[in-house]
Amino acid sequence: MNVVINFAAFQFGWFATVLGAAGGMPWLGPLAVLAVVALHLRQSRRPAVEARLLLIALLLGLVVDSLILAGGWISYPNGAWLPGFAPYWIITLWALFATTLNLSLGWMKQRYLLAALFGAIGGPLSYLAGAKLGAMSFVDTVPAIMALAFAWSLAMPLLVYIATRLDGVSALRRPSYIHEQWRLDGRG
Repeated sequence: MNVVINFAAFQFGWFATVLGAAGGMPWLGPLAVLAVVALHLRQSRRPAVEARLLLIALLLGLVVDSLILAGGWISYPNGAWLPGFAPYWIITLWALFATTLNLSLGWMKQRYLLAALFGAIGGPLSYLAGAKLGAMSFVDTVPAIMALAFAWSLAMPLLVYIATRLDGVSALRRPSYIHEQWRLDGRG
């Protein structure tokens, strides 16, 4: 059930962010993302660990999307906060995306080639959807898609690797009661 809630919360946050930016309300998305992140951390077994994952994803997004913007391939109509940096609303989408890494995308762990392929296809498709909804536009479409595919083919396996190390959602691996009894009885 948590996987379904996680997927639905991600969809809610993504649409609120993209439609908010498209509608001239770039602040709306980060508020929705904050609500989703708060829910996610509240349901996490180790929220501090999961928060580190989200922060790392946010920082990675700041770098990746700012480099794509600096390349002149994408244009954002609003949400600028510092010259030369990607808008704040798109950066918050990286933290939102990171909420899925240990839940609805948890099946991708240890599958780094699949993660690279998923990133190379899914990353650009997400930006295409955002452009179709009016949140951003491609200045030079083909190079932008190629740059996004390259960036996401590297970012996705990296995020999957980090999520494996910073998994605040899964239960801690503890020895079972039977195994513990076996050890205490001198049999293990």
